[in-house]
Amino acid sequence: MSEEHWYEDETGSLVRPYTVTRGRTEPSGRLVIDLMSQVTAVDADRSEQGVDHAGTALLALVRRGARPVVELAADADLPLTVLRVLLGDLAEAGLVRIDRPRRVAAAGPAADPALLKEIVERLREL
Repeated sequence: MSEEHWYEDETGSLVRPYTVTRGRTEPSGRLVIDLMSQVTAVDADRSEQGVDHAGTALLALVRRGARPVVELAADADLPLTVLRVLLGDLAEAGLVRIDRPRRVAAAGPAADPALLKEIVERLREL
């Protein structure tokens, strides 16, 4: 377990989520942070001055590679609400970029209603 981990397996949270976010429950600004939004570190050389311990630990996870918000929540072992607030802070500081999930247009065999109906029927047979 890393030294930056804020939770103990036996006792639970060492720091309450509202303390980590200073009582905030939503990211500041007008960011929409979806579960599948992609989070990417912007500039490794940029100063992290003013970023607290929680933000620094989260930024270290993001710098390992771009990933969706839901994976970051699992890796950071943080409630989603807390994670969204911290990501909003990092985005405002210019340390991460949060891209909305791409919508895939329904086309091809997966969008064929007859095929989908047949799949459902076969699943019911199981």
